[in-house]
Amino acid sequence: MTQDELKALVGQAALKYVQAGGIIGVGTGSTVNKFIDALATMKDRIQGAVSSSTASTERLKALGIPVFDANEVDDLAVYIDGADEIDNRGYMIKGGGAALTREKIVAAQSQRFVCIADESKLVGVLGRFPLPVEVIPMAARRLMRQFAAMGGIAQLRMKDGQPLVTDNGQHILDVTGLTLSEPLRFENEVNQWPGVVTVGVFAHQKASVCLLGTAQGVRTMTF
Repeated sequence: MTQDELKALVGQAALKYVQAGGIIGVGTGSTVNKFIDALATMKDRIQGAVSSSTASTERLKALGIPVFDANEVDDLAVYIDGADEIDNRGYMIKGGGAALTREKIVAAQSQRFVCIADESKLVGVLGRFPLPVEVIPMAARRLMRQFAAMGGIAQLRMKDGQPLVTDNGQHILDVTGLTLSEPLRFENEVNQWPGVVTVGVFAHQKASVCLLGTAQGVRTMTF
């Protein structure tokens, strides 16, 4: 199977976690786009969705799925999103699509996080994928030095020759060279650094379930 076919497979498999009559938390990215397309086949059985990005909001609305502001909803039964990396404990690195802050907000609002990914995203230890960190622009240079002090190399994410600007009006640092064997401790530490909006380690908001697309079909991992 191609990677695109694996993404479609897990997107379809995630429908069984959608509760009829409810509002669904929906993430961002190419795998989630496959889930949104699948969700459209049962849109008349749900109230709608809370979205983690402008891009997902546009796709949901284009398919006729109502989108609610997060402040209009007390809590969500389930949040369905992809990951750039996930380990065997359900800890993840997210933010390759630059939506990590809103993804973490919607994940925190949800009772259950269902991660959908292809098998290439499963790792023994987090850190191979560059760690995204959303930052306030005036703090970027100092935060680069703080990551350097712990052995990481942080680079400002660029787009069309300019620093990428997130949906929140901030910038992103991508950090390489780190091995995140203790994701909770790392998330706690970096969260305290002035100027950090969100670190792309999802340890407090880890996955409850991972639907992993493999050549043999969908592998379900529970944490």
